Amino acid sequence: MKCIITIELGTNAVRVFAFDLHGNVIGSQRGYYPTFHTEPDYSEQDPDQMFITMLYSLKNLLNEHIHPKKYKVASICFSASMHSVLAVDKNGNPLGNAITWSDNRAKKEADKLKSSALGKTIYTATGTPLHPMSPLMKIAWIKNKDKERFRQTSKFLSIKSYIIKQLTDEYIIDYSIASATGLLNIHKMKWDADALKFAGITAAMLPDLVPVFTRLGKLKKAYQSSLGLPADTKIIVGSSDGCMAILGDGVKGEGKATITIEDSGAVRVMGDKVLKDDKQRFFNYLLTEDRYVSGGPTNNGGVIFEWFTRQFGDFKNPFDIEYSMQELIAEASKAPAGSEGLLFLPYLLGERAPIWNANAKGVYFGLNIKHDKRHLIRATIEGILYEIYSIGKTLEEHRGIKLLSVNGSFANIPFCTQMIADIFNKPVQLRQNFHSVSYGAFLVAATEMGIYKNLDEATKTVVLPDEYLPVKPNHTAYMKYFKIFERLSTKLAPEFEEIANLQ
Repeated sequence: MKCIITIELGTNAVRVFAFDLHGNVIGSQRGYYPTFHTEPDYSEQDPDQMFITMLYSLKNLLNEHIHPKKYKVASICFSASMHSVLAVDKNGNPLGNAITWSDNRAKKEADKLKSSALGKTIYTATGTPLHPMSPLMKIAWIKNKDKERFRQTSKFLSIKSYIIKQLTDEYIIDYSIASATGLLNIHKMKWDADALKFAGITAAMLPDLVPVFTRLGKLKKAYQSSLGLPADTKIIVGSSDGCMAILGDGVKGEGKATITIEDSGAVRVMGDKVLKDDKQRFFNYLLTEDRYVSGGPTNNGGVIFEWFTRQFGDFKNPFDIEYSMQELIAEASKAPAGSEGLLFLPYLLGERAPIWNANAKGVYFGLNIKHDKRHLIRATIEGILYEIYSIGKTLEEHRGIKLLSVNGSFANIPFCTQMIADIFNKPVQLRQNFHSVSYGAFLVAATEMGIYKNLDEATKTVVLPDEYLPVKPNHTAYMKYFKIFERLSTKLAPEFEEIANLQ
C-alpha cells in the first residue's frame, strides 16, 4: 500500500499528515515552536528548532501510523507560511533567526517605496503589496540597519527553502512561495530586476526557482536511515499554505471565495488572471503558471484570540489552551450579536489588508459600565471577523462572491463559523475536522503522481458537506456596528502612528 505525506510549516506549528491514495487520512502529528517578539515590531523564529520539530513530528507519524501498517511512502509534499526571510552564510549556516510574516520592523522601507513611482512598478510586476511583511522589505531593512549581517549573507532563504536544504542539500524555492516575496516578476516567472536592485542583492543570492510539482533530490542518507525511508522516496517542493488552502477547498472561478483563519487570516479567490487594483490592496500569488490566488491577508486571526485566552482565560487544566478557549466561547455565546455596542479593533500585530497600516494597534471601543466578561470575549471574536469581512467586502469590488468556504482553526468552532455566515450574509461550506492546507498538498502530490490529470480535475473531487446559513437579524445588527468599526480603523491612523513613535 502506498501513501502520501504532507508537511505544513505553519507559523507556530508544523502539521504532518499521511493520506492513502484516495485522500483518506491515515494519521497526523503536530509539533509546536515559539515566535520571539524581542521588540514591539519584531517577530522571529529559530530555524533549527523548526527543523528539529518537523523531524520529530515526521518520525512519530512514520513510527505510529506508516511503518507498522506496512505503508510505502510514495511522496512527501511541503507547504509553508509565506514571507519568511532567513539569511545564511556561505556554508549555509543561519545568521540569526528567521524573520516571519508578522515582523513590522521594515516600516520605513515600505513607506518610502510605496510612495514612489518605483513602488507602483514593483507592485505591478510582483503582485505583492508594499508592506513590511514582504521579504523584499525585510532584506532592504537588513541592508540598511544590520550591515554586518548583510555583508556576511551568501543567500536569503524562506524557512521552507532552509528546511529543504537541510534534507536534500538543494537551494530551491517554488514559484508560489517566491511570488509572495515581492522579488518575483509573476508575469515573466523570474526574479525582478527592479526589486533586486531595491533590495541590494543579485539573483544568485536567492534560491533557484522551480514549479510546485518539482521533484527534489534524494533525502540525505542520514535522514533515510533515521526516518526509515527508502532512497527513492519522492520529495515534492509544493506550495504556500495560502495556495494549498484554497486548492484544498476546491475553490476556483467566479462566485466562490475561501476564508482561512489560523494564526493569521485571509480571504482568497482563484482564477486565471491577475486581480488588478490601483490602490494596491490585494496580493496576486502564483500556484501554477496559469492559476493566480488573489486576495487580502490579515495579521490578526486566531493568534489574537489565543492572546486573549492567555491573558483572561481560566486555565483549570494547566497549559490546555484549547480547553480554555472553549470555555471562553461558551461565555461569548451568552452575549447578543454586536456585544451591546462594544467594538474591538484587533490590530495587535499592525495590519495588512485592507488598511495596510503597520502602526495599527488594538482598541476596545464603546466600553460602558454594563459590559462584562461575556461582552469582552464576544467583541474580541467579532473584531477578528469584522476585519476578515472588511477584506471580503473590498474583494467584492472586483469579484462576485456568492458562496464561502472556511478553513483553519476557526472552522472547527461552530459558533465562529455561524458568525462568519451572519456577518457576510452568505452560505458557508466546510468539512468538519478537515485540514484544507494538507489536503491541498495531497492534491498536488497526487497530480504529480498521475492520479489526477491536472489540478482542475483534482479540485472537482473536493466535497464540503457542512453548510451554515446566515441569520438575517444577526447580519443587520452586525452591519450597524461594522460601519463604526470600519471608520475607526482609518480614523485612528494618526493616533496609531503617534503612539508607535513613542515606543
